[in-house]
Amino acid sequence: MLLLLRGEEKYTVSLNAGKGVDFRSLDGADLLLQSAATSSQLIQRIPSAGKRPSSPCARLAQPTSMDFNVKKLASDAGVFFTRAVQFTEEKLGQAEKTELDPHLENLIARADCTKNWTEKILRQTEVLLQPNPSARIEEFIYDKLEKKLPSRTTNAELLGQYMLDAANDFGSGTPYGSTLITVGEYQKRLGTAEREFLQTSATTFLAPLRNFLEGDWRTISKERRILENRRLDLDICKARLKKAKQAEAKAALLSEEVDKAEHELRVAQTEFDRQAEVTRLLLEGISSTHLNHQRCLQDFAEAQATYYAQCHHFMHELQRELNRCANAVGTPQQSAACPNPVSAAFPSGPPSPGTRKAKVLYDYDAHDSSELSLLADELITVYTVPGMDPDWLVGERGNEKGKVPVTYLELLS
Repeated sequence: MLLLLRGEEKYTVSLNAGKGVDFRSLDGADLLLQSAATSSQLIQRIPSAGKRPSSPCARLAQPTSMDFNVKKLASDAGVFFTRAVQFTEEKLGQAEKTELDPHLENLIARADCTKNWTEKILRQTEVLLQPNPSARIEEFIYDKLEKKLPSRTTNAELLGQYMLDAANDFGSGTPYGSTLITVGEYQKRLGTAEREFLQTSATTFLAPLRNFLEGDWRTISKERRILENRRLDLDICKARLKKAKQAEAKAALLSEEVDKAEHELRVAQTEFDRQAEVTRLLLEGISSTHLNHQRCLQDFAEAQATYYAQCHHFMHELQRELNRCANAVGTPQQSAACPNPVSAAFPSGPPSPGTRKAKVLYDYDAHDSSELSLLADELITVYTVPGMDPDWLVGERGNEKGKVPVTYLELLS
């Protein structure tokens, strides 16, 4: 028994094998198809077709004016019902099930594994980059609304700003105030480097993973559902043909029914094979997805290396500045205030006997005239001078000369 609702009209449709469709008018709103055998509901909206007849008899007398096809609706409901019955019987071991070929099964298992681990890696990377759950929810909402997320100040930048504000209250000329300025400036540099790292990671690593889950995987899942429906249809046709042949053997069924069942089976087999090929091609694309994710991992690792190298460099510079501040406190000829960060020139003296070539790993912007700006992948000449900090070398590029951090270089033999 099916219930159909349209406008303020209700109809009941009885689906009886071999007896056609029994159509009766009731009351209602919107078209609703519900099978008592299942909890599933199929809802379809139907537009109004002109003025509604004034009486139920008039409605039944004008079936051609209705803008929906009851037979098609009943057919769709019948397909859904027979698939549900086939699926249930397979689960109960009462019906045969067509198995997919081993290669396709392996592709499906690998695709499921890729999807599961991609989700876990994506979620944990989001936690690593943004530990604050409320901030992650905000980013998710902006992403779904396709709006640009406002720039957020990092914790290190905020800490640095607090230190600079405190130095203004205590006085920048006092030892404590000047130290606050020095540490605050470096904290802001750390925060800037962190923000650049987060932006780079989101673009080169998180975005491709999300694109796979929200794009390619949805397409694969859709085609797999279609393949499962085609398989159910194929097994239903196999069962019908088997019953038809059994009935024919008992002379209870004409040979035309057997021919019809065989034709339906051939059609179902063709559709199943075609859908299996489509699904197989999509699943084989998982290999290219792995290659893409591999490149994304390399980009993510490079972004991390750049970020941590910058942090290492900033911290070494900060330590040197704080040591200068501590030494300057007891010297009456020097001002109590600490010098500006990275202001000392590299020690003078003759270069060491051997110079070496070095390849620049990352871009580096000089902080003062004593340093040399670098561009990634360029080659420079480097050497050291007596008394120079071991974390630095003297770099030369043409007529340019200055200090360069060792962590940004790959020394060549």
